[in-house]
Amino acid sequence: MGHSNTFPLPSAPTETADLYPESDGKPMAETERHFRELLKTFNRIENHFAYLPDVYVLGDMMMYYEEGNPRKSISPDIFVAFGIGKKERRIYKIWEEGKPPDFVLEFSSKGTYRNDLTGKVQLYASIGIPEYFLYDVDRRYLPTPLMGFRLVGREYVEIPPLASGGIPAATLGLEFHLLDDTFGIYDPEAQEWLKTAAEDAEIRAEDAEIRAEDAEIRANQEVNARHKAEAEVARLQEELERLKAGL
Repeated sequence: MGHSNTFPLPSAPTETADLYPESDGKPMAETERHFRELLKTFNRIENHFAYLPDVYVLGDMMMYYEEGNPRKSISPDIFVAFGIGKKERRIYKIWEEGKPPDFVLEFSSKGTYRNDLTGKVQLYASIGIPEYFLYDVDRRYLPTPLMGFRLVGREYVEIPPLASGGIPAATLGLEFHLLDDTFGIYDPEAQEWLKTAAEDAEIRAEDAEIRAEDAEIRANQEVNARHKAEAEVARLQEELERLKAGL
């Protein structure tokens, strides 16, 4: 009897996977510039909180805020949640995590800025996200390129800028600043700008190179000083010999 060519059928998706999709089918960013700015900002925030095991930083993840209703979802560009751990997630269910994110950052564009300033303001406030920030990469659509909102009661209040011009994010302990053609994130406690892990590594490599060059310079200086000392000793010995010969 011949063997039939049968293969096991793939298992059917779970009910949860069917009910709560992992993607909304929309692109991560509208343009290449948006994508690069978003990725750089995400990497800087993630690197800043890398040493804290209970801080979760991610973006472009489906977030569901009403159990049993998959239409009640949104996908923030970047969000930060404290106290939930860094375990890998495929989606974010607020009722399972026990809380919404503490901070959301959206990169506004021509196609999103109206909703960013209206629908998302209302939605994020109703979900209970303490701080909501917006950045206009093209600097053409928002009233100001960088905006921050803080939840007061059940509504958002725009955060006034500091004397330095930065907008403080109290949840993160950081300040967001407009720069020439981008924006930066400043840590007032450490008194330094946030960097990506790659930028940190590059700086450490440069510092190591400088230290190596300094060490080489010091070593050369020590060799030169030793040679000069040896030459002086030889000169003095020669002078002493001449004095002895003249006696």
